[in-house]
Amino acid sequence: MTEATIQQPATEQDRVTAAVTEALGDVLQRELTGLEPGTRLFDELGLDSTGVLDLLLALEELLDCEFDTENLEMSHFATVGSLTDHLTGELRAQR
Repeated sequence: MTEATIQQPATEQDRVTAAVTEALGDVLQRELTGLEPGTRLFDELGLDSTGVLDLLLALEELLDCEFDTENLEMSHFATVGSLTDHLTGELRAQR
């Protein structure tokens, strides 16, 4: 997915949600549409433990930041919403 196809997000939360969607699609090597905050990353999308690292690296690149892995818990990766909420909070804390 190219940057030209992504609309400019209205809020920080929207920006993070768009980045999570794009990064998940890249890591899982398929186009993801219709993701909801409650979509489960492991059970529904098939993310695995090795994909988590790839996902984090992709998100750091897309969001132009670095996340502290010490603050990450597996519960943050439960759903699209839980990951988006955690990352949005991390970004706000970095500013």
